[in-house]
Amino acid sequence: MGTSWSAQIVDPPARSESAIEAVLARVIDQMSNWEADSTISRFNRMAVGAWMPLPADMLTVLRAGLDMARLSGGAFDPAIGQLVDRWGFGPGLGPTAASVTALWTRIEVEGDRARRRADVALDFSGIAKGFAVDAAAAQLRAMGVANFLIEIGGELRGEGIKPDIQPWWVDVESPPDLAVPTLRIALCGQCVATSGDYRRFRLEDGARLSHSIDPATGAPIAPGVASVTVLHDSAMMADAWATAITVMGADRGMALATRHDLAARLVQRTGDGAQEYMTPALAAMLE
Repeated sequence: MGTSWSAQIVDPPARSESAIEAVLARVIDQMSNWEADSTISRFNRMAVGAWMPLPADMLTVLRAGLDMARLSGGAFDPAIGQLVDRWGFGPGLGPTAASVTALWTRIEVEGDRARRRADVALDFSGIAKGFAVDAAAAQLRAMGVANFLIEIGGELRGEGIKPDIQPWWVDVESPPDLAVPTLRIALCGQCVATSGDYRRFRLEDGARLSHSIDPATGAPIAPGVASVTVLHDSAMMADAWATAITVMGADRGMALATRHDLAARLVQRTGDGAQEYMTPALAAMLE
């Protein structure tokens, strides 16, 4: 996934590390656009209109991505792969999408199979890391592990407590160039995901291009949102919501998060530095 992972496990059973690595290898084999033989890459090469059976994990992520597209009015779009390529944030293996409106509507799922109804490409970069966190956590629980903290590329899930009876305290990373208060949270059966403009970006003609693509415009989001953090009982959904809110921006994104009673924080770049927005759900948790 182009990132690192770590786990803190209380009384880890034998083969904990290899079990986690097996889960991550399965996710990569199914959902990595950077692997030519992955399931998602083969799906994106299928003839338009042809059905393809998909493994259970990929179907779970695809259905969640399509649900998130509906909830966010298309701000999150799992069929954005060609636009990601166009702006230099993907493997660059596909053509450029001619139309950028509601790409997710061109994906159809029926039972355990799916198809492309138009020339679009799936890209799970805004949701797959979160799913991998959930999947690795499920594997640890299946092995009898009750207390652990697992992290993949900054997406985290905490279960149980530490040996000192403390919860898994996590400091959410803030944009390094902005002075914002540290958000410290306790993860106990909770997940946290953060989307930001300071990790993956590139410069073009002196302009900073975010890796977050707005499906409505087919281009990187306008400068402004520095980071979005979402707490949820599913790392997959926290990951997807953070992506959607980032694309929607402070006003629309945080309004949507509030309507869905999400615990979320958004940091907006301003001419004077930064402005912090927080949903009532998160404010209540911090109290």
